Amino acid sequence: MQPNGQNPGPAPDPAHWFNTTHWSVVLAAGQDATPQTSDALERLCGTYWFPIFAYLRRSGHEFPDAQDLTQGFFAHLLEKDRLRSVHPAKGKFRSFLIASLKHFLANEWDKRQTLKRGGQFTFIPLDVENGETRYHLEPFHELTPDKAFERTWALAVLDAVRRRLQDEYTADGKAELFETLQPYLSGDKGATPYVEAASQLGLTESAVKMAVLRLRRRFGESLRQEIAQTVAEPSEIDEEIRCLFAAVSG
Repeated sequence: MQPNGQNPGPAPDPAHWFNTTHWSVVLAAGQDATPQTSDALERLCGTYWFPIFAYLRRSGHEFPDAQDLTQGFFAHLLEKDRLRSVHPAKGKFRSFLIASLKHFLANEWDKRQTLKRGGQFTFIPLDVENGETRYHLEPFHELTPDKAFERTWALAVLDAVRRRLQDEYTADGKAELFETLQPYLSGDKGATPYVEAASQLGLTESAVKMAVLRLRRRFGESLRQEIAQTVAEPSEIDEEIRCLFAAVSG
């Protein structure tokens, strides 16, 4: 670990990473679905499946049905022909995903076109068993299904950002620094006092404060990058950030 607690590596150039975001790849594909398009959508689904599961559980579906519906929905969504319905007017992946789920529930599942795991579809790996545990730990059981979806979506975004930063710091040999400073990201009043963190890390208190500022700045950059993966235009990022924090605080 370097004693100055510097942030690992330069931040990515927003103009560059927006051009290669997952959702923009899907939207740009238009009517010609490609392996790149399918991979981009699959990666998004793999990151953001839990809000779908939470919506289904809050809608009254018991765990086995919610599990089958979650897998069935994503198998349905990832069919090649389904990508032809994705249009730039769909805007945000978040909005597209919940609208597609409601359409699926109304027009597919109710027709009893039951999709069984291990059948004709190839399912993306979803840790739905763990999802049930996560569901019971979430404090949203008085929320409507739509509000539960919005909240879990926001938490999924924040968790994806946290994991990316953890990987960055670990790759730079600073796993201990990240684990120690992580509580300061949320302004947790129960976080270890700076002087104790400094002693633990072998740094000065001022160096810890600077490292926290750098971590927070990198978190903000990484948050914008993650959200860019799910919107069609850079102009939508700030609005989506506002929606995210409103969902978490609400």
